[in-house]
Amino acid sequence: MKNQHQSSITVPVHSEIMRITKRIIERSRHTREQYLAKIEQSRSQTVHRSQLACGNLAHGFAACQADDKAALKSMTHANIAIVTSYNDMLSAHRPYENYPEIIKAALHESGSVGQVAAGVPAMCDGVTQGQDGMELSLLSRDVIAMATAIGLSHNMFDGALYLGVCDKIIPGLMIGALSFGHLPAVFIPAGPMTTGLPNKEKVRIRQLYAEGKVDRQALLEAEAASYHGIGTCTFYGTANSNQMVMEIMGLHLPGSSFVHPDTQLRDELTKAAARQVTRFTAQSGNYLPVGKLVDEKVIVNGIVALLATGGSTNLTMHLVAMARAAGIIINWDDFSELSSIVPLMCRIYPNGPADINQFQAAGGVSLLVKQLLTKGLLHNDVHTVAGFGLSHYTLEPWLNDGQLDWREGPQTSLDNQVIADIHQPFSAHGGTRVLCGNLGRAVMKTSAVPDENQIIEAPAVVFNSQHDITARFEAGELNHDCVIVVRFQGPVANGMPELHKLMPPLGVLMDRGYKVALVTDGRLSGASGKVPSAIHVTPEAYSGGLLAKVCDGDIIRVNGKTSELTLLVDEQELATRQPYPIDLSQQRQGSGRELFAALRTNLTGAEEGACSVHF
Repeated sequence: MKNQHQSSITVPVHSEIMRITKRIIERSRHTREQYLAKIEQSRSQTVHRSQLACGNLAHGFAACQADDKAALKSMTHANIAIVTSYNDMLSAHRPYENYPEIIKAALHESGSVGQVAAGVPAMCDGVTQGQDGMELSLLSRDVIAMATAIGLSHNMFDGALYLGVCDKIIPGLMIGALSFGHLPAVFIPAGPMTTGLPNKEKVRIRQLYAEGKVDRQALLEAEAASYHGIGTCTFYGTANSNQMVMEIMGLHLPGSSFVHPDTQLRDELTKAAARQVTRFTAQSGNYLPVGKLVDEKVIVNGIVALLATGGSTNLTMHLVAMARAAGIIINWDDFSELSSIVPLMCRIYPNGPADINQFQAAGGVSLLVKQLLTKGLLHNDVHTVAGFGLSHYTLEPWLNDGQLDWREGPQTSLDNQVIADIHQPFSAHGGTRVLCGNLGRAVMKTSAVPDENQIIEAPAVVFNSQHDITARFEAGELNHDCVIVVRFQGPVANGMPELHKLMPPLGVLMDRGYKVALVTDGRLSGASGKVPSAIHVTPEAYSGGLLAKVCDGDIIRVNGKTSELTLLVDEQELATRQPYPIDLSQQRQGSGRELFAALRTNLTGAEEGACSVHF
């Protein structure tokens, strides 16, 4: 990419950012050294396919066109893997259908070859919410990582391009890419759908439906008007949080995350990404493998991006898993301490009324990076796919007489209700807290919860399945202050499904004036809203966590201000209680769930990334 317009920001890094980064470096010293040694061992001074026997190589290019076959025979041209998550059911991944042809044409212009190395699964939590298939969602991340590794294992490639957007897809692709960390990599987004029915109105209709005040047809019409075209959903859930984090980690080209699909600018950015990866191959003289690009400073930048924007709680697991794939060990204490110094800079639904398109119009990533850099809240001295220095990401792409170019982004917010000024943030706190107490450790996304709702002390109402709540709600049995406990939803129990379908009824209870909180070892995702929710509780109930001993009527204190999660029951009484004798055998059959038993059994806890692969 052109960089003659790159700005120069020389503010020193905040002392606390540096302290936490140094702690991560020291904590990770041994594992990072081992990882970098693996990269060096896998490195090739020439094209990787030169190591293949003739029969191997013939199989590898048998289906190629004549010119590509000749180029691959010559051992002088780079071959770039394309790993795609295309399918035509998911709106976010539908745009990828024609990307391989666009990429291959751009690579040809650069004297390189491209091959689709792998197609990885991509499922949508929006489709599977409340369904049995949701229990495969988190597990799909590790399947995607393994599928990526299988595609790259042919050893035909000198670099890779990764096409993915949504919840588990980007983390899975990242883990797979880092397992082949000796290869340069660029990630290519597809962009958000255009704005449809406002998110606030969609939620209003959902709550009316939960109360029986509108029928299913009205609900379906509202949902269809919100999710209406190609591209990512426009609220700030895990999909768009992924894009934000990946760009500020320097793995997307600057300004490419939130450009709409099927536009000329989007196509030109895709071509530019293809050309850019060839500039980092071993034979280019500017070798930059993804495993070296993603270092401790880059991981900290990713956490800061998440916190400053009030992003998805799913990333408190995915970033841990991604970092560990690069030999870097982070934990929730790092998130919590960074959150205490990183201000909340954005209000994007569910943290405010705006959608991701309004964020882009208000100044987008370039403005956010500029503001965070001027306060020393991001590491500027990092490698990125745009070149050395995160200040590349203060630029925004545009078409200059039809040609892709970059220019300085806005200097100030174009809508200070969406992106705040760094001197007047929406909150001095990043909006993610780690709660601790005798129930274990949990995550709360406080950025979406009003201050007055962050503290609740009330009797528990305990459920062992999310599906049991609706009947109790409709019968009026939850019309009182309460802490809803939904347990046996952790990684080992059932794959840790998202429980977002609980939000409409719990939101209705809050609107009726009751104080309500949710405590669960399951997930809620980036769509977490106004209900104070202690999620990802670890240890999970199924693995010996105290959640398994909670009874109806027990008083639970949830305090997002002081980071407390406590079961207010005498310790002597708790010692005499037996864990609830759950039998999940019938819930592990059907919808393919029986195929994932081995993965489920090997999953680590939420704070360790819920990984089936132990790095």
